[in-house]
Order: sequence, then C-alpha cells, then structure tokens
Amino acid sequence: MMELSVVGSNEALSVSDAVFGREFREDLVHQVVVAYRNAGRAGTKAQLTRSDMSGTTKKFKKQKGGGARHGDYRAPIFVGGGRAFAAKPRDFSQKVNRKMYRGAIQSILSELNRQGRITFVSSFEWTDAKTKSLAAKFKDMGVERPLIVTEDASEALFLAARNLPYVQVRDAQGIDPVSLVGARSVIMTVDAVKKIEEWLA
Repeated sequence: MMELSVVGSNEALSVSDAVFGREFREDLVHQVVVAYRNAGRAGTKAQLTRSDMSGTTKKFKKQKGGGARHGDYRAPIFVGGGRAFAAKPRDFSQKVNRKMYRGAIQSILSELNRQGRITFVSSFEWTDAKTKSLAAKFKDMGVERPLIVTEDASEALFLAARNLPYVQVRDAQGIDPVSLVGARSVIMTVDAVKKIEEWLA
C-alpha cells in the first residue's frame, strides 16, 4: 500500500501499489491504446472493382491493329474504370483480453502518479453549470486541460466542462486508456479511486 495526499484534507489516501505504483509498460499501453482507437473506426469505406461496376462489357475495338488489346472500358487503366485494389468494408477491431486492458490502465495511472499529474480531492461536486466558474476553479487548483474522474459526475459538471477545450469528464466506470494518455493532468475524487481499485485490483 502507498499513501497519497488529498487536496483539502489532512488524511492520507491509502491506495494499492498494483494500481498506482506499477512499473510502466510502454509496449502494453501502446498496444491497448491502438486497439481502443481501432475499435472506434467505422471501416465502411467501399470502392468498386471492374467486376462490381455497371456498364456494357462490349469489346470496344477490333482485336488487331489498334495497339493494346482491351475487352471493355471498365478496366482500371481507363478514366472511370474500376479500382485495381478496391477498398471493401472491414473490421479494424483487435483482440485485447481483460488482463491486458486492466494492466494498461494500471500502468498509465501509475505513470501519471509518478509524474505528479494526478490531483486527488475529497469530492468534486458541481452545481453551477457555468463554464467561466469551472475555468476559474482549474486556475485556482493550478491544473491545465484536466480529465475529471468522479464516482458519479453531475449533469452541471458536464455542462460546465463541455465548452472548455481539452477538458473531459468521466465517471469512474467510464475511464479509458485514450482519455488518460491524452490528459495533461487528472483530477480524481477519493470515491472514484476506491471504485477504480475495486475494478483493477
């Protein structure tokens, strides 16, 4: 177990070394981040080969005396012809098992903690859906472009944060490797830490 300081509280937060003190595995994190991003790709690009195209297949010139021999204008070398290696709908998803995914999240959280980029707070209750007041709060805390992780984020917090560039709000159950890697800093509540430890332990 390791002790972490909580902003605005005299009590230290005890957390698991396996979640916030793990060795950083760049290869594992890279693999999981790439797989997560690929899972979001639509993969719906489609082009036509010469066999997919509509149009006549009539031979358009005589066999001899005209240079190269051609059967129809749908060949890839002609303007308006089919593609030689046409793109077809495909699935970009990659298999990442549960142990690898959890290990990558642990590795990212541990590295953020080592770099001092996670700010732990007792709570982050927000009732004012004003972007300006939330921006002032971040300035007072000395954080930039934060990812806010709470146990149960309020609608007011989502509304206040949505117009701030590079600021994201996540429930403890909704954290993902891409948002963690892309965050310049992280604000995490004590209750969120407990939820995340239950999930990753």
